[in-house]
Amino acid sequence: MQTKNILFICGSANQTTQMMAIADELKDVECYFTTYYADGLLRYAAERGLLDFTILGGEFQKKSLSLLHQSRRLMDPRGESRHYDLVVTCSDLIIPRNIRGSAIVLVQEGMTDPENRLYHIVKNFRLPRYLASTSMTGLSDAYTVFCVASENYKSLFINKGVKSEKIVVTGIPNYDNCLMYCNNSFPYRNFVLAATSDTRETFRYENRKKFIRKVCNIADGRQIIFKLHPNEKFQRAYREIEKICPNAIIYHDGNAHEMIANCDVLITKFSTLVYTGIALGKEVYSDFPIHELRKLLPIQNGGTSASAISQVCERILNGFQAQDINQNEEFNHHTLLYSKV
Repeated sequence: MQTKNILFICGSANQTTQMMAIADELKDVECYFTTYYADGLLRYAAERGLLDFTILGGEFQKKSLSLLHQSRRLMDPRGESRHYDLVVTCSDLIIPRNIRGSAIVLVQEGMTDPENRLYHIVKNFRLPRYLASTSMTGLSDAYTVFCVASENYKSLFINKGVKSEKIVVTGIPNYDNCLMYCNNSFPYRNFVLAATSDTRETFRYENRKKFIRKVCNIADGRQIIFKLHPNEKFQRAYREIEKICPNAIIYHDGNAHEMIANCDVLITKFSTLVYTGIALGKEVYSDFPIHELRKLLPIQNGGTSASAISQVCERILNGFQAQDINQNEEFNHHTLLYSKV
């Protein structure tokens, strides 16, 4: 029997490690990897560095390539070297032409952007999905199955217009076993952690001075650590923090999940990292309503999400459709069982 080929389309470091975790669970297939890519005008702009603030280029792509090369993955840039029986992608904001005829598994990365005015304009006028960023996740309908983080996320996507029969609740790697991050060597304990965003780098408004002052007020004299977003302009962020909060410790690298495990308080804006804080029972702050985030929390299944997603992939390779997978009692029993761990 001929070995089947799967292409994994990666993006940020989080998305890339998720794709690698899923691939590691698959047997008797050839797994190839590529960084995120586009066609036409977007490709032209990305190749000239004009989209370096996105996962189409810049630091996102450098980090993704570094992770893939370090783990010695088979590479196929833009998936151009062979036919693929299945494509697993981290985002459907862009669906490249060369995968549109393939079976596709879309994997939710984490939190999605709020459904603001731009979201409604893009959706109602059928503008390119990427203009409204991750708020449009799942709305391409170009995939066979959409693997999501929790039952309440399934409801959220259905309310946006995603077909319910295409959604399978699997949990998502990196956010399905937050207890594992408690075993770490991060040197600090009992501090206030502020995780910043790359809002300004993606041409949206943020009052950073107001955010820093909010952190200082919540800390009320306690040690503050800032974990900068990997896509941020570091030097600008350093200057802003040191001016208002000179005693803060600033990291632009390191494992943010482990920092959260050791902190007492987590302060974010629009970051999926808030879910690690919620899962670990931390005092958390976010620009999203916390009561809504608690409902949406990715299922904590002991780190078995990658395995569940790999099972979805195997079923699709064997000819199953999304509704077949959702109706499979054995698969659903596995997912529900581990969601209670």
